[in-house]
Amino acid sequence: MTTPAHAPDSIPARPARRPSPIAATVHALMREIEADPTRPLRLADLARRSGYSAAHLQRNFTAIAGSSPKAFQVAARMRLLKKGLRSPANVTAAIQEAGFGSTSRLYEKADAELGMTPTEYRRGGAGLTIGWATGETPLGRVLIGATSRGICALAFGASDAALARDLAAEFPAATLQPMPTTSRAEFARWMAALNGYLAGKLPQLELPLDVQGTAFQLLVWRYLRTVPRGQTRSYAEVAREIGRPDAARAVARACAGNRVAIAIPCHRVVRGDGALSGYRWGVQRKRALLDAEALAADGR
Repeated sequence: MTTPAHAPDSIPARPARRPSPIAATVHALMREIEADPTRPLRLADLARRSGYSAAHLQRNFTAIAGSSPKAFQVAARMRLLKKGLRSPANVTAAIQEAGFGSTSRLYEKADAELGMTPTEYRRGGAGLTIGWATGETPLGRVLIGATSRGICALAFGASDAALARDLAAEFPAATLQPMPTTSRAEFARWMAALNGYLAGKLPQLELPLDVQGTAFQLLVWRYLRTVPRGQTRSYAEVAREIGRPDAARAVARACAGNRVAIAIPCHRVVRGDGALSGYRWGVQRKRALLDAEALAADGR
């Protein structure tokens, strides 16, 4: 389970069209903000440089990016902070380097963006013991990792060795061990349920989960489990359904951060034009899953 790869996997549904001037301006500003999210940002300055009115720029930026320029910058700073919290730097240094300036400013956003305090987020699975085992499915090799409370990882990959490396990268501070013999019968039941679902023999996949994420991620993941088999939603539709209509890009990141394939069906989220956006376990698997679910839903 490495860093999600949403964008590089995307498959366009139709030939790309030349972006409008305002769209090109917005995308340039997005790249500029992402390149240096700590740089002071004022809408009036952005508007003056772009040649558009502040209201026109804000409206188009929000429509394209899914959030205002300021909210987009905050999200970029949070990503920078999360990266810093995983490094040897101390928490205070990571907060300052992410451009928040003070601990108090960061903690105002911690519950909504991290779902926990920065120190807790930095632990990377500390205190968890995860037992894991691998098996075979129609979609290739799969690894299931579980704590005493339930499944925390379900991932597809090319080999058992690669899957084990990805699990260690995803939970760097956890204690990882081969699934104990006493849990093998339960693992066999999980595999039977997974393969039964993939074969269209089960109407839904019911597995005990123990997932950890930010408050926003958990909100998105809970909603995804309500999307019926055979149906899809766009990122913007998910954002509206969870009451965050300006958060389509954040929904995409939450889907990318899902560690439990199929049980949390992030594969059912597509682009607004219906194209298959990326999938951390491969866009071809995403296509196969959607095709199989559509057939099963139709009763064929």
